Amino acid sequence: MDLDTALHAFDRTEANIVRLEKLWKEMSGLIPDSVAFEGGSPENIRYRDLTRSFEEIRSALPSIDGWRPSAELFNDLDQIAQIRFDHLELDEPLSRHQFDRSVDAPGEEIADYRQRYSRKRRQVVRARLEQLSAEFDRMLAALVGRIPNNRELVDEPEYDQLEEIFAEIDRLLGTSSPRRGRWGDLRRHFHFRQGHDLHDIANLDWPSVRSDVAAGMYDDYEPVPVDVDDLGTLTDGRPSGPVTTALDWGALDDEQFERLAFNILTEASGYENIQWLMKTRAADRGRDLQATRVRIDPLSGTRRDRVIVQCKHWLSKSVTLHDISNNVAQMRLWEPPVVDVLVVATSGHFTADAVQWVEKRDEARERPTVELWSRGHLESLLAQRPNLAVTFGLR
Repeated sequence: MDLDTALHAFDRTEANIVRLEKLWKEMSGLIPDSVAFEGGSPENIRYRDLTRSFEEIRSALPSIDGWRPSAELFNDLDQIAQIRFDHLELDEPLSRHQFDRSVDAPGEEIADYRQRYSRKRRQVVRARLEQLSAEFDRMLAALVGRIPNNRELVDEPEYDQLEEIFAEIDRLLGTSSPRRGRWGDLRRHFHFRQGHDLHDIANLDWPSVRSDVAAGMYDDYEPVPVDVDDLGTLTDGRPSGPVTTALDWGALDDEQFERLAFNILTEASGYENIQWLMKTRAADRGRDLQATRVRIDPLSGTRRDRVIVQCKHWLSKSVTLHDISNNVAQMRLWEPPVVDVLVVATSGHFTADAVQWVEKRDEARERPTVELWSRGHLESLLAQRPNLAVTFGLR
């Protein structure tokens, strides 16, 4: 099955979920909190009509991994009132509470189905979103590199292709990701298509939208499989021996390595406003991360430094002095505001002359300050964050 056909099925399923959520909201609003016999009241007639529609739509939902909502649906308000009355007569508050939960069960199952649906949809579109996002990065960087920042109209076929890619990204995300970034600004700049609009897309709009796209591809609350039923059995076995410290960096591609760095920043205390950026003239087509490092001094107050993180997932070669000096020179592309700190993070190593050059810069207090995160440094950070090492398949 092609992705378009699969997405069509997901979209029709979501339409039914939305209908069920709307139906249940009205139905639950009609159910009294106490014992109340409604008879032929308009509320009871309406409730009966809604239950028939609810059952019809619920039966149209496809299963997700063999499961679908099936909780009992009470189709009459008087039936609910009678059972509540019986519990009061028998003076069984626990049974009454359990019954009230069963009344709410259809709505709880729809919420459960919604969560399962969202997870499956993200899995279906993830690979295509990653592909399109990388293509958008590449094409945008190429256009910005040759189109001046002016008010001339951009008459390039790649510009139209870029807009088509963005439209497909928007379609793939669906409702899986809230649009917190500059989506409206990006569409407006596409419409006006002048040189300065293109540069605004590259420097302002796409970095913030890119963060939403990344968030829409992953669910931080999906379970991680564990091959043990009871951790107590591991303790009883008195395990011994050395443990591995090396991580499987080859399990990551460039995109995943950048996302790992993003998550490290997100989980670290003292960092805020973490964003994806895109290099406008990067030979390695890498993407930067931006964050604000917050330092609180009890005497001098709070200081905020702008930090740019350049990610290099290089397993077969070391980062050289030439690589780092180029990164430092490129920082002017992101100013203003001034870049206070440049972090170069690599899954490999740095050459000796690169390390010496950075140390001399630090002694001379040159700006921006350069920090080197080698494989060893990242492994130390991940030793304190084993959840990330597991999530990204490094261990």
